[in-house]
Amino acid sequence: MTTYKVGYIVGSLATHSINRTLSKVLIRLAPPDLEFDEIPISDLPLYSYDYDSDFPSEGRRLKTSISSADAILFVTPEYNRSIPGALKNAIDWASRPWGDNSFTHKPSAVIGASPGAIGTAIAQQSLRSVLSYCNSPQMNAPEAYIRFNPEVFTDDGQVANSDTEQFLRRFMEEFRDHIVRVLAVLPPSLEVS
Repeated sequence: MTTYKVGYIVGSLATHSINRTLSKVLIRLAPPDLEFDEIPISDLPLYSYDYDSDFPSEGRRLKTSISSADAILFVTPEYNRSIPGALKNAIDWASRPWGDNSFTHKPSAVIGASPGAIGTAIAQQSLRSVLSYCNSPQMNAPEAYIRFNPEVFTDDGQVANSDTEQFLRRFMEEFRDHIVRVLAVLPPSLEVS
């Protein structure tokens, strides 16, 4: 059985982020041929092209983590009807310098949780636009706008609602199938040194 390395990025920097809890749920429900490593983004300075000629270690580490993964899973909240600044900053680092975009041909999926009724629908739309520009083939369906309820999701990655658990398990199975399809037709990007 082929194992696929999935790097996951939690868009929130909060210690008790509900999206971090959602990431635990997704990892637990994922098919066994997906292996997960978190790609941290909290230590990145704000991106500026002044760094392009000499990336700091935090930027190089981010690019290396993304390049070494077979796919990327974004688990993000919605801040002010868009993606969090820290997540956008990480994407800017990973896609620079010009011509050295770590997301090129990297299969990706987007999901997020919010206490609000529409989940993270608008943030996901913003993120999908950015990822399209970064040439990251995205899983388009199923879409997953999760309304977070602490009575349904436990801190250790359990789901109390069987319909929600089944939906999230199917989401992760579809993500695995998306990874397999993309990697079968698109060559991986060159490694970042």
